[in-house]
Amino acid sequence: MKKENVMPLVPRMLVRVTFPLAAANVMNQASRTVMAIVGPVIAVELGLSAVELGVLAACLFAAYAAVQLPLGVALDAFGARRVQTVLMVLAAVGFAIFALSPGFAGLVVARIVLGIGISAGLMAVIKAHADWFERSRVASMTGIASALGALGSTLATSPAQAMLPAVGWRGVFWVLCLVALGVATWIFLSLPEKPAADRRAGGVARRLRDDIALSGRILASRPFWRFAPAVATLSTFNFVYLGLWAGPWLRDVAGMDGPGRAGVLFLYTFAMVAGSLLAGGAASRASAAGLPPFLVPVVSLVGLVLLQGGLMLQPSQPSVVLALWLGIAVCGAAGPAGYIAVCQMFPPEQTGRVSTAVNTLTLGCAFLVQAAIGWILDLWPRTVSGGWEPDAYSWALALTAALQALAALVMATARRRDRHAG
Repeated sequence: MKKENVMPLVPRMLVRVTFPLAAANVMNQASRTVMAIVGPVIAVELGLSAVELGVLAACLFAAYAAVQLPLGVALDAFGARRVQTVLMVLAAVGFAIFALSPGFAGLVVARIVLGIGISAGLMAVIKAHADWFERSRVASMTGIASALGALGSTLATSPAQAMLPAVGWRGVFWVLCLVALGVATWIFLSLPEKPAADRRAGGVARRLRDDIALSGRILASRPFWRFAPAVATLSTFNFVYLGLWAGPWLRDVAGMDGPGRAGVLFLYTFAMVAGSLLAGGAASRASAAGLPPFLVPVVSLVGLVLLQGGLMLQPSQPSVVLALWLGIAVCGAAGPAGYIAVCQMFPPEQTGRVSTAVNTLTLGCAFLVQAAIGWILDLWPRTVSGGWEPDAYSWALALTAALQALAALVMATARRRDRHAG
């Protein structure tokens, strides 16, 4: 049975809803990926250690995670249009502060502001799609939005690398600031207001109290904790490595120069686009065929673990390096399919709160792993070129691979227990 608030003209709503929110997700991706390009430059210019560089990148995830639960309440109460417009303006402010900062402390503040500004990237997409599309279309539409959003990483790879000699890393952040303001304007002018059928009677304060109480019940539910942690680890690798450490790994382990690293990361982002489309389509087809909703996330987690094993062997042949990183990009792009599977275990009106609760786990994990990798790398002395030891990267990869292997095992056994119980 079709929801009453779903617009029947899918192409029209794709243009009005999916495209502008995907543009906000572009800024989300770009703000994270740009550190893989400018991070090594900033580290040399400001003399940052691996721990400091890791903390700088992790600050964004800490702020991102801290606002997820209130963000879910806001999305369900006020809708994606209002929330995402305000947050994109805040993201522009964060880019500007980063461009103006003279040292480490200012950069930390900028990353915190930026983390709040980009915090609704995927969550606003999922919420808006739940509001405006049929349930059977949500995964495929979100896959399209995720694919478009992944293009944001391309803005922060080869184009950013090409801009560095002319405008420096500060100029790159000014460009991102202007783009974020443009996206905020597009969302405000294009998105329809929150469906009237979802608006409840009563004052705003009372609605918010009810929403917060409901968030507490979601977090206390057993189904959430049986599946959400595993889904969270699926997206962690892309957050951590594409967000920072992939660039240094390509330099220190594969021996690539700046343009070579940017080229690999550029192709990585296109592999993420393909992965998003494949995962979204596969999840929708699996749902239509009556297959387990977590089939795609589990298969992707297993693939990530195997591919990280390949990176731990420290390959240096360009073709092997490229194949491993592209495979990781495709598998890691299945994260949104896992988010949707968890969300569809709950009523549609709770989508905002459930998706942001899952994202809180993802970002909390990314923050801890990001900082832990910096700590692991600093256990070895710096190389003559100012980089880090290849063996240190292999131990860091062992950490993420172990977390994801455990997550895949927990998710698979939870599904088996559910089948036996049924």
